[in-house]
Amino acid sequence: MGFRPLHDRVVVRRLASEEKTAGGIIIPDTAKEKPQEGEVVAVGPGTRDDSGKLVALDVKAGDRILFGKWSGTEVKIDGEELLIMKESDILGVVEGKAESKKAA
Repeated sequence: MGFRPLHDRVVVRRLASEEKTAGGIIIPDTAKEKPQEGEVVAVGPGTRDDSGKLVALDVKAGDRILFGKWSGTEVKIDGEELLIMKESDILGVVEGKAESKKAA
């Protein structure tokens, strides 16, 4: 990718949402909400504190994150739809396996 975010900005790729509900109902494209989970594609170098020291970001490329519904700015880079947001818009990092299924 030929894009490098500045300061505390993060480039995020939305992850695909589920096609069905837990009850097996198929959700049409027009009724789907945009997913609030994504993968970090690129991060900026960080912000400067009051003394001018560079403070690195807590997220890195490849992290799976959760973000707010109205977070970020949608952009198209190299034909791919991505989000650019500040690190403060990120709610948290998803660690381990995202899906855990109960034994039937």
